[in-house]
This record gives sequence, structure tokens and C-alpha cells, in this order.
Amino acid sequence: MSSSTYPSAYPFTAIVGMDDMRLGLLLNAISPSIGGVLVRGEKGTAKTTTVRALAALLPEVVTVTGCRFSCDPAAPDPHCPDGPHGGGEQAVRPARMVELPVGASEDRLVGSLDIERALGEGVKAFEPGLLAAAHRGVLYVDEVNLLGDHLVDSLLDAAATGVSSVEREGVSVRHASRFLLVGTMNPEEGELRPQLLDRFGLTVEVAASRETEERVEVVRRRLAFDEDPAAFAAKWAPEEDALRERIAAARALLPGVRLGDGALRRIAAVCAGFEVDGMRADIVTARTSAALAAWAGRTDVTTADVRQAALLSLPHRRRRNPFDAPGLDEDRLDEILAGFEDEEPEPEPEPEPDGPEPDGDGPEGPEGPDDGPGGGPGGGPDGGGRPPRDAGDGPATTTDDVPPQRQEPGHEPARQEASASGSDDGGEAPAVAASEPFRTRRFTVPGLGEGADGRRSRALTAHGRTTGARRPRGGALSKLHLAATVQAAAPHQRARGRGGPGLVVRRDDLREAVREGREGNLVLFVVDASGSMAARKRMSAVKGAVLSLLMDAYQRRDKIGMVTFRGTGATVALPPTSSVEAGAARLEKLPTGGRTPLAAGLLQAHEVLRVERMRDPSRRPLLVVVTDGRATGGVEPLARAARAAGLLAGSGIASVVVDCEAGPVRLGLAGELGRALGGPVVTLDDLRAENVSALVRTVRNTDSRRAA
Repeated sequence: MSSSTYPSAYPFTAIVGMDDMRLGLLLNAISPSIGGVLVRGEKGTAKTTTVRALAALLPEVVTVTGCRFSCDPAAPDPHCPDGPHGGGEQAVRPARMVELPVGASEDRLVGSLDIERALGEGVKAFEPGLLAAAHRGVLYVDEVNLLGDHLVDSLLDAAATGVSSVEREGVSVRHASRFLLVGTMNPEEGELRPQLLDRFGLTVEVAASRETEERVEVVRRRLAFDEDPAAFAAKWAPEEDALRERIAAARALLPGVRLGDGALRRIAAVCAGFEVDGMRADIVTARTSAALAAWAGRTDVTTADVRQAALLSLPHRRRRNPFDAPGLDEDRLDEILAGFEDEEPEPEPEPEPDGPEPDGDGPEGPEGPDDGPGGGPGGGPDGGGRPPRDAGDGPATTTDDVPPQRQEPGHEPARQEASASGSDDGGEAPAVAASEPFRTRRFTVPGLGEGADGRRSRALTAHGRTTGARRPRGGALSKLHLAATVQAAAPHQRARGRGGPGLVVRRDDLREAVREGREGNLVLFVVDASGSMAARKRMSAVKGAVLSLLMDAYQRRDKIGMVTFRGTGATVALPPTSSVEAGAARLEKLPTGGRTPLAAGLLQAHEVLRVERMRDPSRRPLLVVVTDGRATGGVEPLARAARAAGLLAGSGIASVVVDCEAGPVRLGLAGELGRALGGPVVTLDDLRAENVSALVRTVRNTDSRRAA
């Protein structure tokens, strides 16, 4: 847990540029009901530094003295475990910024119970977690897109209800947990779950400046801060005080801001025009518009406020599939708002914020050990905030919700953009567009794993249905199995001198529940990009199939990787990652042509999986080989490919071969490869949801034959 009282926190007003991020944070400081902000950007762009700097600007919090849950004396939580609170003493402290580590346990987030005291004495001995510490403050999640599902679920519940609940075998604890949720993420490492994404009120995109002078100013200020943090903070203290006062003034003005019917109609028209789901977007945009007006010192919401609010609140709510890039078409936004121009007088110009212009001695931009340069001069954002940089509204790979018509083998898809005339002996052919993706059924890894929570293969997980009980591993109790604990303690009650109604429970009696759920796997695609694939004009359909499997991996919380082979060797096109978007981008640019070094592709896949097994032993792999089974180049290419396949099969790697062979004459080479790998073989058409129902049974039957 971290507090906002960083003795050497970088001043917020000294941050260079990053106007959209600073404005989004300030608006949430003015109106916490907006619902937080998600900061998306490349690594090293001062995301963490800026969030930490904000905490020092928040108003102080008045709490009940001695309450571990920061109850407000004016309205104490009736369910507070430390309550009930009477007219006791009050305490004043700075607002907290609590950091949630990606690898935190569920107990660390929501709190934990003393099970022995709960069973033996019947008391609720509760140790508060991070959700309690963040109440009436800021909850900051760095790399929020990497947060485990078990933490996301608890975070969603608290963010939606303002209450954190801990339910453990009949023992219940509830306490208030209302906080400003701030998350940062690098989109290259994977996207965020849609449910959590929608909980963020605003989203902003950040990127390092490409202007030389701005980057120089970043470095200059950073060096000055590192040399003497206290002196640097003192230099910016007047600007910090001024900004703090402006936030307080905007908070005081906010209840008086008038959000008239005209502004509401603009907001509704914009949200309807961009076809966002649900009504949360309208509510968040309305609250943001009001906060923008208060920030500018006005009591009326203008069209400019609505426009800026929409640019902050709508981009992340427009995504329809995992490959859509967040963004908003500003021309379309202006077109919608243009219909309301006659309903509103021209607003007066807003004053520029106070603050020194950067000079040679000015403080340096925010770049902590994990942060990079910013851009632009220091000082707070201007009155209305500059419009964010155009993030674009087109996806890297477009997809539709309606599956395409089934294509006949050998038929070139309509979206094919280039003819593939390469052959095994030809040169490189241009990349072709993928055909439309379709819904696939689940491929699973046989057996019972113990990997990270997901939605693919059976595994022992922290959540799911209870299948048994065991002693706690490593001395830490996760999920109490009440019946098994009572059974273990019951025979010893007389020997332990039990004299009252309570059950005498000792640590050796405790049993934890064994739960079975599903895990996420590492799905490694091995894609044949040789001339034999392009010659039959199948690469568009192949890319569409792989794109469909990528989407399925996203939905099932898998990591993915991609190996391609063509010409003289194999390439790791995408190292294992959680970013399905990166896989789609690599696939889109994949060229074809040349010979078919199938053995090289399989051996490269074996090496990738070997390294990943050392990094994450619990995540089981699923190998998906997409090829027509041909092998050319070198001496005995088919024999070498068979030996490479045997190496993978001998390592116990589950695999599926997607047979891309087409034409009236079929050699059946992909089938031979599947037998060598010990996995099933399916055609492109068999990948479709309506045709893959037998595939899981095939994989399991194959595993049974191996065991026999």
C-alpha cells in the first residue's frame, strides 16, 4: 500500500505536456463521480509519475479517530466493522493513493478474516485490505490490463456498488469503499476486459513528444529533480498551491453548474450518434461536461464542454471486438454538434492558467525510474483543456459481427487484395488481407492444469466448483472448506478441554477447498507462409481462420505467440504475449512466398515453448499448426519434419493441425503431420463453430489413446 504523502513526489505543475492526461485526472479530482480515468500509452511516458503527483493536490480527509476504514464523521458507514461510531473525536489526514500490485492476492485486495477466531470465538476478526485503505482516496492500478481475473471481479464489485464484501463460509463483513479509480496500461501488452474498461469514466492516450525542445525540457527538469528534490519542489510550490486552490474552487462551484436541456440533448445526440452501449456513457459525459465548466469557472455548460467531454468519455466505449482501436472520429463529432450551433451564444474566452513558462532553469518533465519523457511546457491544463491527439477510429484489422458465407475450397475471397502467384521456388508475394473472422469452438489442452485463471482448459483454480479438500499449502489458507475443517477438529474436542459452545480449532485442523475451474493457456500458432499456400490463393482464408482463433484466445484469457516459416527458415513473428492486437497486426502484414521449411517452423516452436516453460511452468501450451503439410528444401524435408513433430509430441505438447490443402488432388500430408504430433487434424471449414463440436472429443480421445 502506498500513501499520497510521497516526500519527494514530482510536482504536478512541473509535468511537461501530457495535457489530456492531466486534464482527465483534474476533472476526476473535481468530480469523483465521473468514475476515474484510464491512461493508455507506450512505456516511459510519465503515467505513474503524473498519477502520484495528483494525490498531493487532493483535499484532506476528515475521518473518525481510530477507524481503520476512514469513515466520514458526518455520515459514518453503518456496516463499518469498527463501528458503530458515535460522536467521537475526528482526525484530519491527507488523501491516500493506494497502489494495487498486479500480483496481489484476493485477500490482500479485499481483506482477510482470522478463521480460527471466527470459528472458535464467533468474532469477526477482520484485517482490512487495499479496498478499505483506498476509501475516499485514489486506487491506482499500474498495468491494469495484466490484472488477474480474480482481482478484476472484486474490483468491479466495489467500483459498481461502493461497498466491499467479504463472504467466507457464513462469516460476512461489509464496509464502504468509494474511490477514484486510476489505471495505466501499455496496449502492446494486451487489452482490458470490457467489463472493467467500461468502469473507467474517462480514457486518454499518451505518447512521448517528438519535439526536440520539449524532450530537452523533460530531461532538464528530471535532472534538476533528481539532484535536489526538496529544492525542486519548493520552486514549484506556488504553482502547486495555486492549482490546489483552483481545484477546491471548482469543487465548490460544481453543485451550481447548470446542465440544461440543451446540453443534455447534445450529449444524448453524440452518444446515440456513436452507437455506444448502455446509458453509462451519457451519464459520464454529462458529469464530465459539468466538471469542465466548473474548472473554467463557469456555471453553464457549453458545446465546447460537451465536445471535450465526449473526446474523453467515449473512445473506449465504441469498441465492438478486440481488434478495434479506441478512438473517436472528430469530424463526425463536430457534424453532430453542428446541428445545435444556433441554440447557444458564443462563450467568452477562458483565461489561460497561471504558471511559469519553461526556461533553461525550469523544472524537468516527469520521468521516474519507470517513466519516460513528456512533452510541452509545464503548468496545469488550460481552462477547457486542449482536444486530445487524434487517436484514430479505424481498427488495425476490421471485423464484422456477421459471419461470412462459407467459401468453397480454392475460391479466392472477395477481399483478397493481391494475387498470390508465388510458389516454392518463387520470391516473396505481397501480403493479402484476411477474410472475415468467424466464431470458433473451444480447443482444450487435455488433463487438469494449475495455470492462471482463464476460460479454456480444465484446471485447479482459486475459483470454480468445489471438488474436495486438502491441507493448506505453504501454511497459507486460501478458501476454507468448513465441513472438512469441522470433521478434522471434532474428534479432538474432549482432549482439548472444550467446555463451551465454541469449537476448539487449531491450525492443523484447517482445510482449504480444492476448486476446479478453467485456465488460460499459451496458444502458439505456427503458420505456413510459403509459396505453396499462396499459389492456391488460400492465404486470405488462412489469415481469416487464424484471426478467428486469435479472437477466441482473447475471449478465453490466453497468451498467444506466432511462428511463421517460409523461404529458408522460421521466424518468431510474435513472442508470447497477452496482446492479441499485436498478433492481429503481425498477421495482417505477413508476406508469403518461397519454399516450405516445415521442420524449421516446428523446431522454432519447440524452442519457444521450451523457453516459456521455464518462465511460466504452470501455463500449459496448445500448439496450432496451420499448413498444407508440404515440406520442401534441403535433404529429406518430410522426414526431418516428421522427426521435429515427434520431438514436440515427446514433450507432451498438445497440438492441433489446421489442414489448408485445397484442390481436387489431395496429398494428405497435413494428416501425416497430425499423426506425428499426436493431435487431431481439422480443415479450415471444420474450425467454424457449427462444425467443431467433435474436435474437443477428438483431442480428448487422442489423449486417452496416449495414456493407454
